[in-house]
Amino acid sequence: MKRIAIIGAGISGLFVANLFQKNKNYQISIYEKKDSIDLNKGYGIQLSSNCIKLLNKLSFNTLDKDEVFNPTVINFFQTNKEIKICDLDITKFNDEDCKYSSLKRSTLSKFLVEKLDSHVIKFNHEITEINNTDHKISLNFKQGDVVNCDYLIIADGVFSKCKSLLSSNTIKPKFNNSIAIRGLIDSEHLPKAKRDNVSISMGSNFHYVVYPVDNKGQKTNFIGILKEKLTQDQLSNYKFFDQGSYLNSIKEKLKNKISINILENLQDLKIFPVFVSEEFYKSEKNIFCLGDAFFAYPPSFAQGASQSIESAFELYKDIIDEKNNFYNNRIIKSKRVNLRSKLNQFAFHISNPLLVYIRNFVLKILVKNKKFLDSYLGKVYKN
Repeated sequence: MKRIAIIGAGISGLFVANLFQKNKNYQISIYEKKDSIDLNKGYGIQLSSNCIKLLNKLSFNTLDKDEVFNPTVINFFQTNKEIKICDLDITKFNDEDCKYSSLKRSTLSKFLVEKLDSHVIKFNHEITEINNTDHKISLNFKQGDVVNCDYLIIADGVFSKCKSLLSSNTIKPKFNNSIAIRGLIDSEHLPKAKRDNVSISMGSNFHYVVYPVDNKGQKTNFIGILKEKLTQDQLSNYKFFDQGSYLNSIKEKLKNKISINILENLQDLKIFPVFVSEEFYKSEKNIFCLGDAFFAYPPSFAQGASQSIESAFELYKDIIDEKNNFYNNRIIKSKRVNLRSKLNQFAFHISNPLLVYIRNFVLKILVKNKKFLDSYLGKVYKN
């Protein structure tokens, strides 16, 4: 029996653990440095049909229907006038049991945790050293535990400690000159046109997205991306983003970019800098990276969670089939998603009035063009 150690109890780590748990040829353990997984936060995620198909292998389709919302369109608005530009029908990428979905991140985490045996997740385990010799991996943890394994799966986020332990030449993530503003809002405070589907509002150096986080129609997720310059001192001090003065300064900047009714009714507001990957990190033969530890995308294509799950399934198949081709295959898909994420953010943040007019005109055409949609979205959602 092969032993697999997974560092990090995020979505990718939990999903890949569930896959290996169903295979009796492998013994799995997840090592998480925190003392628990927060299953109470209401912030949302979007999952495209490619991801739902994989989650259904764990009976995700049996989840309470009230916990998952299935949008049918993506609406595009212009923020300064709140004028609807057009909408995109996303049901054409759905299958009968695999539909584009939005839900609370905590709902998905809870589902994945409850599928695992109780002994799989080891909390309060912070890794301090990794040794890889003779095809055996030895892990040292802060509290003194030493673990040996055949495979190591690194899923500890964009600032992966594991990667820095493996190599001093690890490529660091880059601040992409923007911040994410995350919150929740009661649906009653949104315009009626923005309550029942995904809505993207585009503005000068800013865009925001709202969508329901369940099928009850009460809470809506808000995520905004604002272009913002920050000093290195600010970036290195994460508490800076929790300061009330900084939060208020961002709200002031948003007054001209978002309706006052929405801004004043945002709840549980959190701000964090957006870091993205520039290059891919190739580890050793029996060590693999997943999720943001493998590659972090700009948050403008709503594919972070979906790609974490998709890559976890690819890795699972690669290991059990002994293909040893995970890295090369994942790069192809990751480059495709990364390019679309960058293009989206550029288009969403255009400020020149003439370019805005051209963007809106072209967008109205593209959302109805089957050939374009099959290429731009289909190659991500369906492959």
